[in-house]
Amino acid sequence: MTHPHLPTTEAAVTAIREIAREYGLAMTVTDDIGADQTSRRTSAAAFTVLDPDGSLPHEAFIELGGSPAVTVQIFPEDDAKISVENVDFHDVPRDSATAFLRSVYGGLAYVTGRVFPPGAWLNVPLPGDETYKEPIQRVTLTPWLARAMRS
Repeated sequence: MTHPHLPTTEAAVTAIREIAREYGLAMTVTDDIGADQTSRRTSAAAFTVLDPDGSLPHEAFIELGGSPAVTVQIFPEDDAKISVENVDFHDVPRDSATAFLRSVYGGLAYVTGRVFPPGAWLNVPLPGDETYKEPIQRVTLTPWLARAMRS
């Protein structure tokens, strides 16, 4: 399924702000603008603000209040890292970030596990048969993760 196109970091922040408003969540945003400020620009020369193509990269870190604990880091390369209860989902396309958050806050995300060998995974289904699945690295589940457990 095609998700709404979010051409810029600011467009993604605006869309996430709308989701926060819809679910009554507090939201804080930290913006890093310029090649010397963004986290993935290790190849940029010292004190270089622009990319080689002359563009100004923009990265945002968003914290959403409430339960579950969610953070979103939006990168200039059209992807995001979304953390739900400290379970990190790397390389989520920026256009899928809003559908991902709607799935989490809409109650569609769930935890699966097995007894032997022991393990648990957080699953976040998106419209169109797309599902993100990441292992839960800690021994005990947070209350939100435990409530989302499916057998």
